[in-house]
Amino acid sequence: MKKSRQYFIRLNIIVPVIFSCVAILTLVVTYRLTVYSIDLRGDTFKYLAAWGAVVVLFTFIVGWLISRTILKPVEAFVREAEKLPAMQQVAVEYNSRDELSRYTQVFTQITDFLSKMDARELFPEIVGQSKVIRSVLSQIMKVAPTDVTVLITGESGTGKELVAQAILKHSKRREGPYIAVNCAAIPQGLLESELFGHEKGAFTGAVSQKKGKFELADKGTLFLDEIGDMPLETQAKILRALENGTCERVGGTQSISFNVRVIAATNKDFVELIKIGQFREDLYHRLNVFPIHLPPLRHRREDIPILAEFFLEKHERDIHLSPEAIQVLLVSPWPGNIRELRNIMERAAVLAEDGNILPKHLTGLTVGESEHDDELSLDEGMNLDERLEGVERSLLIAALTKTGGVQVRAAEILGIKERSLWHRIKKYGIDVRSMKVHP
Repeated sequence: MKKSRQYFIRLNIIVPVIFSCVAILTLVVTYRLTVYSIDLRGDTFKYLAAWGAVVVLFTFIVGWLISRTILKPVEAFVREAEKLPAMQQVAVEYNSRDELSRYTQVFTQITDFLSKMDARELFPEIVGQSKVIRSVLSQIMKVAPTDVTVLITGESGTGKELVAQAILKHSKRREGPYIAVNCAAIPQGLLESELFGHEKGAFTGAVSQKKGKFELADKGTLFLDEIGDMPLETQAKILRALENGTCERVGGTQSISFNVRVIAATNKDFVELIKIGQFREDLYHRLNVFPIHLPPLRHRREDIPILAEFFLEKHERDIHLSPEAIQVLLVSPWPGNIRELRNIMERAAVLAEDGNILPKHLTGLTVGESEHDDELSLDEGMNLDERLEGVERSLLIAALTKTGGVQVRAAEILGIKERSLWHRIKKYGIDVRSMKVHP
């Protein structure tokens, strides 16, 4: 099969041609309308044809001048942008004579770079450059300046408290008090006292009056972590407090007003909790004003090398990850998410005496998805297409990491064409630059 020949026309020619076609269309319409009103003689027709040629030529020249004026600075910008080191890989990925596609690719990459720079500058404590995590950062920026209630969901170890602190940092209440309560860590009988306070003698051991967390967080932010583990009786009082903006201490009768912004977080499935009667549906809707879902680490695998290097930078010695170790990290299911990755990196840094972390140093790491993880995914409703896409994405990341981000070699390993690899990278939003391993 012979390859179909493709022809590319420069924009400096296309734009004037478009202008000229518009002029020709105008002349044709004018002529057709004239035919219905007058009987044109031969000389008149030649006269109109001559003037039409002049108009088309004039329009073409004007279009060329306009396009040249507009496109000249754009061309200069694209040429300078392609000289940047960060754009060199892109130039190799997409080498085309089609100017429109070339411009689109460059501007898309520049926009991507700027969004990553903004995320890194605004949220230095949240490490990651994947599209899913940048989407979370975008949500934080939208909701932080407001006072609406935020519900953060996600598996254990995904960084829910870190997101809550990021919301506080960019909110109008950042100078006010910030009170964090772990609802799962406080015994059931003491949680109400912790939240609303108690009066002296309210129960055995209440030797003095104590202010509750809602009262202490007045004009500030209250972070309720693991709210899915809160007892039902306490849930009813939380709902009433949020609705009225008032509460009463345990054993007290005085109503205490407070002005608190609530940020709640949980790793539980609220739909399931409501179904089995362990969480109030009305409280869920009261908390779920602005939901933010944190993706598990296995859904943002391109961030794994970045996070691993971030944890290693805190070590007192100079520690580096070998390409083989990165491959092992990329194929792990990470049931413990970022918290698990941090612990494994700290342990590997101690075991790697020569400063180079190898797969044997990644002790306690499970490679491949476990049977329980498969069942969990099926229970969550993941269909076959989604599972196959997850497997394909993992293989792409593993091949790119093994080759240090060199797509030609990665395509050879995967047995596909380079252009096919490039389309898959764009489809899954994989950051190739993060796959490069520096010696």
